[in-house]
Amino acid sequence: MPDHLSRFSQICENSKEYQGDGWGCAYLENGEWQVYKNIQPIWQDDFSQFPDTTQFLAHARSAFQDTDVTLENNMPFHDKKYVFAFNGELRGVKIKAEGRIGAEKVFNTIKRFDRGDMQAALTKGLQVIRKRTDYVRAMNIIITDRHKVYVASFFGEDPEYFTLRRKQNGATIICSEPYPGESGWQSIPNGSIKVF
Repeated sequence: MPDHLSRFSQICENSKEYQGDGWGCAYLENGEWQVYKNIQPIWQDDFSQFPDTTQFLAHARSAFQDTDVTLENNMPFHDKKYVFAFNGELRGVKIKAEGRIGAEKVFNTIKRFDRGDMQAALTKGLQVIRKRTDYVRAMNIIITDRHKVYVASFFGEDPEYFTLRRKQNGATIICSEPYPGESGWQSIPNGSIKVF
């Protein structure tokens, strides 16, 4: 984790969109999700505290209009089965779901359709959200359980910033940008839902 988090923090610190409104990660330890959140920018944290793991999800926050900058609003959000991260912006959303911020409401809306098939739940949930939203600037989502990673990529502008990337090098790595100085990353197509 420290090596990946170090490279991810470089991306966040140098992003054209400010990514310093806190960060968080979830990682598997002894088959259970452990969650860590910090209100400080990711590039100010000490990654040596994290163990080796087979799977983790990290997210750095850029609070919408610099509001609700609290530890509880940092992702990833999680329940007993899933871990969730969102990057994007939705305008004019008309969905009823529990949650302190929009991203948590998106997570809960998707889970409402989960009948044991998260890919189907993600597909249906995003159809409902898109239908009830005036404008989707971007809606990139990663949901993972202990076995699979579900990725949705939708954006209406700024493809350089919102295109998700993936790399296979013994492990599957999915990130908002290629790691600094690395090649071999593939774009995840806009408008797609993928399972890894």
